[in-house]
Amino acid sequence: MSEVLERIQTAYAADQARGFKKVTAVVDLPRSYEELTEDWMTEALCRDVPGARVLSVNLGPPDNGSSNRRRISVVYNAAGQAAGLPERLFCKASHDLANRMVLGVSGGAKGEVNFYNLFRPHIEMEVPTSYFAAWNEVSCNSLIILGDITDSVESFCDDKTPMSLERARSQMRLLARLHASGYANAQVQRNLSQMPTWEEFYHRSCDFGLESGIRKAFHEARDILPTSVYGMGEDGMWDCMLQSVARHGTLQRTITHGDVHLKNWYVAGNGEMGLSDWQCSNSGHWSRDLIYTIATALPIEDRRKWDRELVAYYLDELASHGGPRVSLDEAWLHCRQQLWTALSWWLVTLCPPEGLPDMQPRDTTIEFLTRIGTAMDDAGSATAFG
Repeated sequence: MSEVLERIQTAYAADQARGFKKVTAVVDLPRSYEELTEDWMTEALCRDVPGARVLSVNLGPPDNGSSNRRRISVVYNAAGQAAGLPERLFCKASHDLANRMVLGVSGGAKGEVNFYNLFRPHIEMEVPTSYFAAWNEVSCNSLIILGDITDSVESFCDDKTPMSLERARSQMRLLARLHASGYANAQVQRNLSQMPTWEEFYHRSCDFGLESGIRKAFHEARDILPTSVYGMGEDGMWDCMLQSVARHGTLQRTITHGDVHLKNWYVAGNGEMGLSDWQCSNSGHWSRDLIYTIATALPIEDRRKWDRELVAYYLDELASHGGPRVSLDEAWLHCRQQLWTALSWWLVTLCPPEGLPDMQPRDTTIEFLTRIGTAMDDAGSATAFG
């Protein structure tokens, strides 16, 4: 990891030494949103519409977290307006050093760019439209330009979003279409080699301090975690997380999202659930996305009533879209085992190690940890490995 970090730091220093410079061609990724020009945006957005041009670019306020986010509005000439080119955009980048380090070491920058370029065109599901996605392998600078869906969605979700059974079923339908594509679509199968495996993604994150953050948070969350989990002790907990990752590596792979907590979902205008933020996408097994979604999306009592029903519904949908036929008992065992790394993702959010941004409000983190921990206790995840 030290070599990767040194490479990123060296490239970032070289970028800074060159100073501010407007970019005019998409072969040059901007190092800040302020470097974008009308010529660059024209090449990125108007390539399929002869005569179309971007006349002005207007930047919204910065919004930084694990990525550098910005809303942008553009004005087109008559040809661009007539073609209905997107005027309101939502962008994600890794401009700052901390973001390049996090997204570069984990593979998140490459993974999200590859998802939009290599997978999204082959899968029919409610996901934001990408108009440009690129990253630099050396510097880990990246930029993804998406359509801004703010005005077209019913709501963006958080831990307080009401979730009916039908909304949860909609989540199952989307996941089933996503995961089935890795079995039914030959191009998706070939493209999986361009994605990090879940095990690679997890262990790279460990190299960046994931383990230390999880171990610290384990004790801070002692009043949140159930006795069946906290009673295992710090080392027992960590061993189960590693067993979860190892078991994952023995299962058949497809394209997976990797971070399907409720805040990455939205309710589309037609009432269906949509999924955003693909920077943890990887080549993995469907069970982790499945149970991670159920455990975070639903309040505890609703999840207790519906979890088995939702898993069975998902399995039917998976098979109907070309995925394998899997028994409920087999799927439930996988789910019990894969809850461990859903827990790890939110423990490290509670206590991010040095170098990681503070990614979520504390009350949201505590709510999701409570939901995941209770789901683990109900499912018997502490004894899922025999």
